[in-house]
Amino acid sequence: QVQLVESGGGSVQAGGSLRLSCAASRYTYCVGWFRQAPGKEREGVAGMDGAGTTTYADSVKGRFTISKDNAKMTLYLQMNSLKPEDTAMYYCAAGWSCRRPMEWDNYNYWGQGTQVTVSS
Repeated sequence: QVQLVESGGGSVQAGGSLRLSCAASRYTYCVGWFRQAPGKEREGVAGMDGAGTTTYADSVKGRFTISKDNAKMTLYLQMNSLKPEDTAMYYCAAGWSCRRPMEWDNYNYWGQGTQVTVSS
């Protein structure tokens, strides 16, 4: 079993930045960030495999950066140039396979979520 605990969400004005963190209880090969806005499906934001290969949703490319600190077993999502449409609950995810890093069913473990609200 893997426990994931997110932090770092909050409210920010458009154009601002936030950094989300996700502390993991153990290492997994694949990690990712997802988000879900009210009335919408959960969507993949970014993923990273054990080799450091990253994948991003088109909507966040150039603005968001996924990274991890293996020594601290912590995953990060740096979010810059935030837009109101980025408003959502953000979840970190961990799994043993990275065949489909942007698909929710690729992952075995989920955090509880952290809210990000971007005002215009």
